[in-house]
Amino acid sequence: VQLQASGGGLMQPGGSLRLSCVASGSVFRLDVMGWYRQEAGKQRELVATHIIGGTTNYADSVKGRFAVSRGNVENTVYLQMSSLKPEDSAVYYCNARASIFTSTEYWGQGALVTVSS
Repeated sequence: VQLQASGGGLMQPGGSLRLSCVASGSVFRLDVMGWYRQEAGKQRELVATHIIGGTTNYADSVKGRFAVSRGNVENTVYLQMSSLKPEDSAVYYCNARASIFTSTEYWGQGALVTVSS
């Protein structure tokens, strides 16, 4: 399974960006897809996840500002980021698992998001 993320870039504080992630090479549905982020020198942290059926989970720091959703095309996931803050700057990684019962994870290559004036 390969995950391809896109949509990162430079944005001013208060602006919006949308990240997209598409999985390829998978012959099965990926029930759990989401996003993590990592700042230089820090551990990777959960941003948001989406489970087939609609259950979502967000880091406290992004609640009310970010929204994770699945696409109409199977095995796609989006992250709509609004009211961006400088502390949101990080490399964002797409993550996927076949189901909530499996531990095998798949990772994308990362999309750099920089929030700066």
